[in-house]
Amino acid sequence: MTVSYTLKVANSRFGGFSKLLFRWKGSIYKLLYKEFIVFVVLYAVLSLIYWRLLTKEQKRLYTKVAQYCNRSTDLIPISFVLGFYVTLIVNRWWAQYTSIPLPDQLMCVISSNVHGKDERGRILRRTLIRYANLSAVLILRSVSTRVLKRFPTIDHVVEAGFMTQDERKKFESLHSDFNKYWIPCVWFTNLAAQARRDGCIHDDVALCLLMDELNLYRAKCSMLFHYDWISIPLVYTQVVTIAVYSFFAFCLIGRQFLEPLEPGQEGDLDMYVPLSTLLQFFFYAGWLKVAEQIINPFGEDDNDFETNKLIDRNLQVSLLSVDDMYQNLPPAVKDKYWNESMAQPPYTMATAAETLKPLFLGSTFDMRMGEDAEQSQLVEASPSTLRIQTPLLSRLFPAASPAISMKNFSRGSRGHPQLRHLQANSGFPSPYPNRSEDPESVACIEEEEMEDEESRVSEPTMPGSRPGGTRLPEASTMKQMEMPLIRVKAPSSESIGADQPDAWDP
Repeated sequence: MTVSYTLKVANSRFGGFSKLLFRWKGSIYKLLYKEFIVFVVLYAVLSLIYWRLLTKEQKRLYTKVAQYCNRSTDLIPISFVLGFYVTLIVNRWWAQYTSIPLPDQLMCVISSNVHGKDERGRILRRTLIRYANLSAVLILRSVSTRVLKRFPTIDHVVEAGFMTQDERKKFESLHSDFNKYWIPCVWFTNLAAQARRDGCIHDDVALCLLMDELNLYRAKCSMLFHYDWISIPLVYTQVVTIAVYSFFAFCLIGRQFLEPLEPGQEGDLDMYVPLSTLLQFFFYAGWLKVAEQIINPFGEDDNDFETNKLIDRNLQVSLLSVDDMYQNLPPAVKDKYWNESMAQPPYTMATAAETLKPLFLGSTFDMRMGEDAEQSQLVEASPSTLRIQTPLLSRLFPAASPAISMKNFSRGSRGHPQLRHLQANSGFPSPYPNRSEDPESVACIEEEEMEDEESRVSEPTMPGSRPGGTRLPEASTMKQMEMPLIRVKAPSSESIGADQPDAWDP
């Protein structure tokens, strides 16, 4: 019988899980106590032999062997191998449970789409769902020892009512070397097609829905068969078992409390009982025993699936839904909250405190933007304003770069005079607080700007000049412009701001 403790851990309390440690049925103690006794007895025997029967030279030799065995335990990757194996087993165990065929969806489709209040319609619905349950019984007989003990032969299946004598003759007349659990599913499809021809199934859409649900049901039966057929590779199971047993074989010798090799050398404290080693055995060997128990959950262990109870439940519920509940509906009336805009079910005194808890409306629902009203005002975004006021430009143009012509720089920045005085007027701190502006460079820039303005005003508009008075360069000038630029090494940070001549004057 499956051991369930879900109610015991519904609420987290002090000592809640500690109470589960004292249960015997389905516990790790029941699963591991024999192996644990064998390990303790072997450890005690080796300890008595060392202290009572060995000579001094033999003890020295045994100590060296024990040290070698203790070092060898670190070379066995038991945590990695065992952890990956148990993870694989647990995932497979849950997948096998979800592959157990349940007729709940199929019986709802049969009850709603196979019509007929007469005896013919009732026989049709009950026969369809019985074929589905018969297929499940046949596949569970093939994989579960409990079901096989309950139905050892086909005669027991007939006696239980899952199959008639005529159906048994048809079943046994079909010869196949493979498992014949799929035969009732084929009977189901043929009977459903006949019901469509007779008009018990009104349209092809209902028939298609019925076939889809049957295929899902049959697919679960097939998957259950394949899980029983295709096991985890035996090599992997052997590797894990050898790793665990060899690890504790080394521990039997290497974890003994021994005398020191050299006289006067301080040895380990003799605790008589190797508590840490016993706990390690309890964890690793228990991990392996858990994998051994759930690798095939269709056996007779405490935590294996209750397949016989599932068969009883499925047959009873499915027959009830397609027969007694067919068009047996309660009257449709107005509900209790018919005239209420907001339905509010009542609470008991035990749950009344839950009404005082605030509703969760989102993690930012109670967030306040601050008392400053300016933060909540709407503003219209201006691309040019954003480009000028961004603090990134103050880092890009802190001062004139020695690799850029001052004359070209002044021309390029004529359209935006704010850029030339951004650091002084924008209010942003300078990225170079220790750097002072060069008076000579500033004067040179202003002088070049004045010369450009005078030349632009005095020169007439000539052919080949640009709009605005700027003359286009000639061919010789273009050739000069194609010459590569010569980079001038920038001054070091120590020389910036010092009273020195202009080291980068071209």
